[in-house]
Amino acid sequence: METPKCIHCSSEYTYELSDTTFGCSECGNEFTADELEAAGKFIVLDSLGNPLETGDDVVIVQDLPVKGMPKPIKQGTKVKNIRINPDGKNEHFIDSKITGFGAIGLKGSVVKKA
Repeated sequence: METPKCIHCSSEYTYELSDTTFGCSECGNEFTADELEAAGKFIVLDSLGNPLETGDDVVIVQDLPVKGMPKPIKQGTKVKNIRINPDGKNEHFIDSKITGFGAIGLKGSVVKKA
């Protein structure tokens, strides 16, 4: 059986420690088969560390200045029915529509689950 790539640094230079535990010779991290399975799923965390899913409602936790707009998006703005997009640019993995503003990509670090 071929050893899996490291879930932390994607290195191919991993080794088997036991039947279910692996180690990485480049970054030194150890991971289990369960962590390897979970790493295959794309997860976006909010600012408090809660996992977000498509269809969730979130609240903006800080004022967000937006280029080309005269006013920022205010803290406390509720965003309904988000969509998780694994192909987002620059860590903007949350696709959303904000009433009075329009479509925007958000980072998980600027929202919390409502």
